[in-house]
Amino acid sequence: MSGIYIHIPFCKQACFYCDFHFSTSLKKKEDMIAALVKEIELRKGELGNTIIETIYFGGGTPSVLSTEEIETLIDAVYKNFVVVENPEITLEANPDDLSEEKIMELSKSPINRLSIGIQSFFEKDLKLMNRAHNSDEAKKCLMLATRYFANISVDLIYGVPDCTNQEWQENIQTALSFGVPHISSYALTVEPKTPLASFIKKGIIKNVDDEKAQEQFHILIDALEKANFVHYETSNFGKEGFFSQNNSSYWLGKSYLGIGPSAHSFDGTQRSWNVRNNSKYINAIAENRLPIERETLSITDTYNEYVMTGLRTIWGVSFNKIKNEFGEKYIKYLEKQSKKHIEQELVYIENGILKTTKKGKFLSDGIASDLFMINEV
Repeated sequence: MSGIYIHIPFCKQACFYCDFHFSTSLKKKEDMIAALVKEIELRKGELGNTIIETIYFGGGTPSVLSTEEIETLIDAVYKNFVVVENPEITLEANPDDLSEEKIMELSKSPINRLSIGIQSFFEKDLKLMNRAHNSDEAKKCLMLATRYFANISVDLIYGVPDCTNQEWQENIQTALSFGVPHISSYALTVEPKTPLASFIKKGIIKNVDDEKAQEQFHILIDALEKANFVHYETSNFGKEGFFSQNNSSYWLGKSYLGIGPSAHSFDGTQRSWNVRNNSKYINAIAENRLPIERETLSITDTYNEYVMTGLRTIWGVSFNKIKNEFGEKYIKYLEKQSKKHIEQELVYIENGILKTTKKGKFLSDGIASDLFMINEV
């Protein structure tokens, strides 16, 4: 089973923290849709006979597209790939795009899952992040969306400067009050060359506080566990039956095809990525050229990726899998490197699986990097 990710590189305005690829000009939207359809056609043989089980519209802001444009892209996938009977088809959306009319249209389309970028229910946080919606729009869109969709994920951001622990608790409880079955939550990160990085450097916005972010991460875990959510990946919490199939595929090492500028693909042995420029992408596709760079992963690269993704999930890192797929030297290396983290109660071994403890979850990426094999031994 595989997935298809479609990158929609347009936004109404730039969020101060975002370093994803997008344009705030919609002038090339029509040309982009045509190019995306054509790329789907050009790459129809890349996954072999693998069946598609998920289609995911990310960005950017996919909800700036009309329902008709979204259906055009879904039709292109169905025409060129074999798709399971009931695929998970997710649309990332912003509250300001989700009028009742738009939500009703989407509910009648093949889209069956919404991932809504709320980030915060507090006006001051939304202004600090330069979000296009306000708090009332966030609440109204969730009230409407939950009438028409059963499968909804809400995005929240913690560690926002001047967001107190009490306010963060309120954010979580407000999201839960709408009965959504999935929450994705990320620490506010200062990426280079973003407006947020510039404002912090100039002293306009306070810097993020890692200690506070860690506190709020643990507040989040406690609140969602009480609400019967499963913390199945570092940043993702879902009720049983509502884990993101698309994201779970990434973490479990399944193949996926990335369509659109800056989109990444993985076929099990090779990674590839499209050019991060809308005009170059459109022009190349018009000439039947794929604007792609590729790299073949070494056995060490594959081991490192498995450790990184495995430690982020409830499925952990299997010693048996490492022995069978990578060999004895990788087992010995993992055992040696993980010893100090076990002693510090950041990771533990259960039935031959290495997993993070509650204390270690926030630090999982740092722990993983310490378990990476830098040079083959």
